[in-house]
Amino acid sequence: MGICDNRTVIITGAARGLGRAYALAFAAEGANVVVNDIGTSLNGEGRDTSAADSVVAEIVAAGGKALANYEDITDWDAAKRIVDAAVTAFGDLHVVVNNAGIVRDRMFVSATPDEWDATMHVHLRGHFCLSRHAVDYWRAKQKAGTAPDARIINTSSGAGLQGSIAQAAYSTAKGGIAALTLVQAAELGRYGITANALAPSARTRMTEQAFAEKMATAGNAFDAMDPANIAPAVVWLGSAQSAHVTGCVFELEGGKIMIEQGWREGPVVDKGARWDPADVGPAVDKLLAERAAPRAVWGT
Repeated sequence: MGICDNRTVIITGAARGLGRAYALAFAAEGANVVVNDIGTSLNGEGRDTSAADSVVAEIVAAGGKALANYEDITDWDAAKRIVDAAVTAFGDLHVVVNNAGIVRDRMFVSATPDEWDATMHVHLRGHFCLSRHAVDYWRAKQKAGTAPDARIINTSSGAGLQGSIAQAAYSTAKGGIAALTLVQAAELGRYGITANALAPSARTRMTEQAFAEKMATAGNAFDAMDPANIAPAVVWLGSAQSAHVTGCVFELEGGKIMIEQGWREGPVVDKGARWDPADVGPAVDKLLAERAAPRAVWGT
């Protein structure tokens, strides 16, 4: 018996890297897996359905249940078809793992509107469309008298939590996903839906280029950057055992599981009256001296 027996999960971007690791791990724990991937290049170009087919074949060969899906998560109607396909094939839907993404690395002074829009489109609209249709399905179940035990698992990033040099668009999109997760958790709990986010650190097509030295494995007894290290926590978040956990952002790397504490109120000074502009500077300097040191932006 696995911890996700008979639960159905949709995983976007599931043909490679982290998504593939999640798909294999969910299937090994008894889940029915919808492997969604349109097979684009790292920057979002082209189509190749064979990658998703390969993951499905691997799951089926190991005795699991899986379905390949090639719909575009950024297309409103296509996102509904993904949900419908899961329910038609497996009778229900329990988990959405929003993993798909692209990256267009560029220093801010060289960034273009097209690159910016493409990054926002895949990450933010992609997270919105699929989750929104899944929530419609789960709300309808509740209204019909069946209480959902549902999960939304989003993908943020260390870049979204602290910024990353040459990744202004990517960092902005990932920061937005972290905020979206908080809103989803606050709004959707009444329907039996939890929402959490991941900030995974592992070897993928994205990180191999941007952080080649960190992703290297030579001489290491434990490959901390193996995407399979991230999967167990994701599978647990998708299981019935995680029903009490919502609104969290988890940083995951190797054997580490960390919960982000997010934006918190820091030092404060209250004059009790309107400030004179000339007095603001000294007050801010005092607050800067009292605050905890911020985490460095990636790449600095």
